Amino acid sequence: MTNPVLDAVEKHAEEIAALGPENEKLGKLTDRAAEILRETGVIRMLQSAKYGGAEAHPRDFAETVMRIASLDGSTGWVAGIVGVHPWEMSMMPAQLQEEIWGADQDTWIASPYAPMGVLRPVEGGYIFNGRWQFSSGTDHCDWIFLGAFLGDADGNTIMPPKNYHVVLPRSDYEIVDDSWDVVGLRGTGSKDIIVTDAFIPEYRVVEFAKFLDGSQPEEFAPADPAYRVPFTTAFPLGITSAVIGIAEGALAAHLAYQKTRVQITGTKVKDDPYVLYAISAAAEEIKASRTAMLDNVTRLYDKVAAGETVTFAERAASRRTQVAAAWRAVRAMDEVVARSGGNGLRMDNPIQRFWRDGHMGLAHAIHVPGSVFHASALLDIEVTPPPGPMLSMI
Repeated sequence: MTNPVLDAVEKHAEEIAALGPENEKLGKLTDRAAEILRETGVIRMLQSAKYGGAEAHPRDFAETVMRIASLDGSTGWVAGIVGVHPWEMSMMPAQLQEEIWGADQDTWIASPYAPMGVLRPVEGGYIFNGRWQFSSGTDHCDWIFLGAFLGDADGNTIMPPKNYHVVLPRSDYEIVDDSWDVVGLRGTGSKDIIVTDAFIPEYRVVEFAKFLDGSQPEEFAPADPAYRVPFTTAFPLGITSAVIGIAEGALAAHLAYQKTRVQITGTKVKDDPYVLYAISAAAEEIKASRTAMLDNVTRLYDKVAAGETVTFAERAASRRTQVAAAWRAVRAMDEVVARSGGNGLRMDNPIQRFWRDGHMGLAHAIHVPGSVFHASALLDIEVTPPPGPMLSMI
């Protein structure tokens, strides 16, 4: 199976890697880094063919994100997150798709989905307010998905809370420029977003539960099986793929550095069996993470392509695989970095940037194992998990 986008990325590989330090210094992707993502077409891989997208297999998308992240973590992270948004937009009402892509099919959409805002119902729609963190790649996007709870006429959240995805144009929200100062993934520009009394028409608000139960794609999505893959498998795909790619990048940078390195004992690294053993073990763990991630999404894709329904237990197992893959890759990266020596952690050595980026990516909410592992284990022993926050990532 060919992947023309991945082929295009390879042609820019050296340039993507070279832009890494500049992205980090700037605190967001440089215009050139964003331009490369546009030129290669990675952001449009999961976009519907109706608006010029590739309707690619999710596996191809994941492999492409991994490769970009192995060159520069921040560029791969933005590719993974912004790149999954056209997948969701392709399942939105036709009026909204046309509003966003009718004039420019290459319009980018940011997020986050955390329900940090409140929708107050008014005639014809809602008044929307809130503040959100972690809007990756947001400076290069013209629209945004934001998570929200439904409120009453006074703006108080209705209980039990209902989670909604709200879509806004750039004119309706503020990007807080000084809000992204972190240890890793600095080049993603994952800044805060503020919305103040924005009017949102009804067609730009969709209940998140409709994505979870499959009714939203059933009503609006193209026929391609990619749009029937569960939301909680597809959305984390770009994020976890980026983390695994970052670990691959750390390993590659480590190996390049070790070729001529002589330890303080006078022993060449290539003559140290203990270091060589650790490198091989780590490489295999990172490869296992990649394999598990790709197999996971391919298996669910094949299931929905055959017209079968993915059960809740299968969704939980899928999430467990994703979370475990990210943790396995980062742990293996730690073993590699710990054997890179002091000079491997100098700021002019890319190893340290991959290391910081990987740990920052592991801190994302979708990689928190507690609730996912809890629910999955209960299902494995045939105990139905109670509804509640622990199911929010499944």
